[in-house]
Amino acid sequence: MMSVNDLFEEPDDATPLTPDERKGLVPSDITYRRELNRAEQEGRMLGDVWKWAGRFRTSERNIGMPHYQIPMALRELLADAKAWTVHGVYPPDEIAIRFHHRLVQIHPFPNGNGRHSRLVADLLIMQLGGERFTWGSANLQDVGDLRRRYIDALKAADDHDLRLLLAFARS
Repeated sequence: MMSVNDLFEEPDDATPLTPDERKGLVPSDITYRRELNRAEQEGRMLGDVWKWAGRFRTSERNIGMPHYQIPMALRELLADAKAWTVHGVYPPDEIAIRFHHRLVQIHPFPNGNGRHSRLVADLLIMQLGGERFTWGSANLQDVGDLRRRYIDALKAADDHDLRLLLAFARS
């Protein structure tokens, strides 16, 4: 369980929200970070938790490209994924993990990018005939060591080494 108690105190490896984005919290009864994580995890992150849910971010982050490049980067990612699939460039697991990693790099939303990109990777691998990923078999919001392994795997993928991320996705 995370030790963060203040609602907007961000863990070291989390993307901080701007003051305006923080004002977009919908439920008024959420006071602790663990309550926010639970609300988002329960499938409410797409509209019942944040007023800006589903909209691209409009500010810069500690990760991701400049916000004005998001639409073009997503179009490029979709075109690449189509080519990887149509031409069999990579095995299905690698296609989905490459897609996941690039989507995290783009970081299109103020919050929830990791959850969003893992969900999309799961949907993609199933579409390609594979089994859903296990992503360490736990909630990555609440398990410190597991979350650290995931972040380390993403950083290795940033350096073009997908082995850790492929292994983590199936662990």
